[in-house]
Amino acid sequence: MKLITFAVPCYNSAAYMDKCIESLLIAGDAAEILIIDDGSTKDNTAEKADAYEKKYPNICRAIHKENGGHGDAVSTGIHHATGLYFKVVDSDDWLDESSLKQVLRAIRDQMEKEVLPDLILTNYVYERVLENKRHANSFHRILPADRIFSWNEMNKFNQTHYLTMHTMTYRTEILIRADIKFPKHTFYVDNLYAYLPLDIVEKLYYLNCDMYRYYIGREDQSVNESIMIKRLEQQLRVTKILIDSQKPHMARHKYQKKYILHFLLSMMMVSSIFCLLSGNDGRAKRDEIWQYLQTNDPESYKILRRTLLGITLNFKSQFACRFDIWVYRLMQKIYKFN
Repeated sequence: MKLITFAVPCYNSAAYMDKCIESLLIAGDAAEILIIDDGSTKDNTAEKADAYEKKYPNICRAIHKENGGHGDAVSTGIHHATGLYFKVVDSDDWLDESSLKQVLRAIRDQMEKEVLPDLILTNYVYERVLENKRHANSFHRILPADRIFSWNEMNKFNQTHYLTMHTMTYRTEILIRADIKFPKHTFYVDNLYAYLPLDIVEKLYYLNCDMYRYYIGREDQSVNESIMIKRLEQQLRVTKILIDSQKPHMARHKYQKKYILHFLLSMMMVSSIFCLLSGNDGRAKRDEIWQYLQTNDPESYKILRRTLLGITLNFKSQFACRFDIWVYRLMQKIYKFN
């Protein structure tokens, strides 16, 4: 069995996919690299995928499918995965070599101990290549390192820290059991990947290494602010799926519940801010998503509505809306996202 499956969703990615795939090949025969061509038509992504499979037949597999969007490509990867662990690496991102080797050593060590974590966590780095700047997101003050731990051993996450797809390497069995239903042709479904399996995750393992390198800077990138505003309805759709799919009060552990609520509040924050940024009807859209939470998960609504952030995001005045946007801009400047 392969130690790890890397799923690389590719859609017209020929200009940058090589750097991503070459960084994964460092893992050698321990890895399975699924290059998922999501119906590319504008370049030679499909041909490049086939070339990698031909050159590295024991490592790379080219999977060609009709265009269904990022989530559908991830679902395809989970369906075809044979590795013990599973990690999504977007085709414009890459992994750090030494950190990847460290993760593989940790997996082997845990196999020898016959106690496998459900979820391996690492740091990630915003790589602002065009500006020659980077910003690391570390969890070393929050998570115990280099050993298996439970939810109750975590320190409190602050509002700027939460687990993303980039930090996560799931045991493949967990993702199969979670059976996430990703909507097709929808961006921001990485939030479903980072949230929905958590209620069945029991054993966690953290390595304080900056493995995932997250490219920031392409104008057509899904996290570009102007693109996010245009795709606001997709952001709201994903938020509603989160609200419908998992109720925090059903979590098995006290801190697991707290973290799931923390993540949900982060999603409500992003949705609220981009509603306000979207234009004249932004406040109405913001109020609608909070009403949706109140109707479909009243217990979570009561808790989140009473938090300082929840109170701020629900202020009605024009001044308060401007204040929320100002705070968002300040956080954006400090933490270098988007």
